[in-house]
Parts: sequence; C-alpha cells; structure tokens
Amino acid sequence: MNVSVNVSVRARVSHQALEQAAEWLVRLQNGASSADRAACEQWRVSDPQNAMAWDRAQQLMAKLDTLPSELAMPVLTRKPDAARRAAITRIAALMLTVPVGWGAWRYAESQPWAGGIHTAVGERRVLTLADGTSVTLNTASAIDVRFTDHDRLIVLRNGEMLVRSSHVHDPRPLRVRTVEGTMQPLGTVFSVRCHDGSTDLAVLEGAVRITLAGADIADPALVVESGSQTRFNARHIAPVRAVDPAKTAWTTGMLLADQMRLDELVAELSRYRHGLVRVDPALAALRVSGAFPIADRERTLDMLVSTYPVDAVQRLRGYWITLVPRR
Repeated sequence: MNVSVNVSVRARVSHQALEQAAEWLVRLQNGASSADRAACEQWRVSDPQNAMAWDRAQQLMAKLDTLPSELAMPVLTRKPDAARRAAITRIAALMLTVPVGWGAWRYAESQPWAGGIHTAVGERRVLTLADGTSVTLNTASAIDVRFTDHDRLIVLRNGEMLVRSSHVHDPRPLRVRTVEGTMQPLGTVFSVRCHDGSTDLAVLEGAVRITLAGADIADPALVVESGSQTRFNARHIAPVRAVDPAKTAWTTGMLLADQMRLDELVAELSRYRHGLVRVDPALAALRVSGAFPIADRERTLDMLVSTYPVDAVQRLRGYWITLVPRR
C-alpha cells in the first residue's frame, strides 16, 4: 500500500491545537453542558490554529460517523488520568492524518515495531530459522536475526517470543539478547518478553543461562532450569519461581487469568487490538478468572459482561471501549 503524507499540510496545524481539539472530543464521550459548548466555541474562534484543528475534528467525526458534532469539550486544566491522556494522544494522531486521507491513519496503525522480522498488533507468526530453530512471535513484536560463522544471535527488540532451539548439532552458540541481558539456551524451549524496562524469561524445557547487560565481568551467570521463570533488568535478577502456565497461553490464542485484577487483564488484552480500552477506577481491582480468546474481542467482552457486574460502553465505532459498573 503506497501512502504519501504531505508534510506541509500537517505543519499548518500545531500539535498543541490538535491536542486541545482531541481533549474536546474526549469530553464528547461524557456529554457537555451549555457552558462547555460556549467555551468550546470561544476556544475555536480565538485562534486560526484552533479553528483548523477543530475542522479536522469535524472531519474525523464525519469519518467515524458517530458523535454529534455540536457537542464540546472539557475544562483543559483538569488533570487527566493516564488512560484519558492516552486517548487524547491517539485521537490527536487520528486528526493529524484525516486531511491527507483516512488510509494514512490505517497504514500508520498497521506498521510494526522496528526490527528485521516483526508482527503487527494482533498477529502471531511462526518462523523456522536457517539452523532449524523455531521462533513464534507474539503481537507487536520485532526481532533481528544475526547468524555468522562464529555464533547465532536473536535480538528481541520489542514484544514477546517463544523459542525452540534446533535439535541439530551446531558448534556455533545460540544466544538471545534484549536490552537487559543475554540468554544462552542449553537445548531448550523458552519464552522471552520485553516488558516495562525488564525481561521476563520462562523455561519450559532444558535450561537457559542469563548474563546481565550491566554485570561486571566477574559476576556469575545464572542458569534457570526447566519449569522455572524469572524477571531481570540490566543489574538484577528476581528470585526464580515455578512457571506460570499463563505465560505461554498466548501461543494457543488464549489469555489465562486466575484471580487477575481487571485492569491488568485489560492491559494484557489491549496488546492484541488497536484502539483504547479503559477500566472505570471502581472496577480496577475486580478479580477475574477464565480463559479469554485474545483474537476475539467481542467474545471476550461477552464473557466479562455475562460473568461479572460489568458493562462495556463502546464509542468511536468500537475504537474506544470503557468497562463500567453495571447499574
């Protein structure tokens, strides 16, 4: 798909004006008073940049064919929570592409993380490398593969993968690297995930030796045996514990929850779809259990709504979903 974006068209509207217009659209989701509507109009006419940003907001609404265009926005000084700020950022990005074609946004949304081999959001991919090693990439993941005459290196840039090392003898050592350290499998099956500035490792078969990126030369490496998992950063390895079966459930298309907080469940599910999912603070600590299909959003929502005191409110044609207490 060939999508060209006219940079000069983008530049006509400031990022600040787009974010302010996006805030007004966020407010649309919760209704607005007459004073809000008047304030929005005052904001719109106060600066040509605001007028152009609001015009893009109207174009976005026309594209989505959802909210009434006359509704308006919030008090801009109100401190937003993290989910609300994420919504504003994404909607501002939407408005940035509207004048140059809706296809530009869809194209940008589909682009993977940087890396030689990658998956898009919601995609899983199985690869067989030149030495026979099998790598299964999870959603929004990226790796570089560098095989030389002396070693075999897989660099996990983003996301998560399951590695099954080849049973064929190869004198070159196989290593997996993240920002936090290097893992050397010793005839094994293991999963690796880059997550919140750390690396998660779960060993299903064999063993894996960890060498931290920030370790001194004299620091010993840790060997993690089959059936164990740990998390590490560049200088510290957490205590090893038994593997949680939920760690690799994604390879079968499921997310396993055992008394998981609802906000944590939603954060995991959000990795597999575009758009925004928010949990009402009153429900954040609700404990949920079950096996949820990561590729079937509607089924997962139905499971939550039918099992727990939760309702799912969908806006922007399903782009933005809020889980709220059932009334």
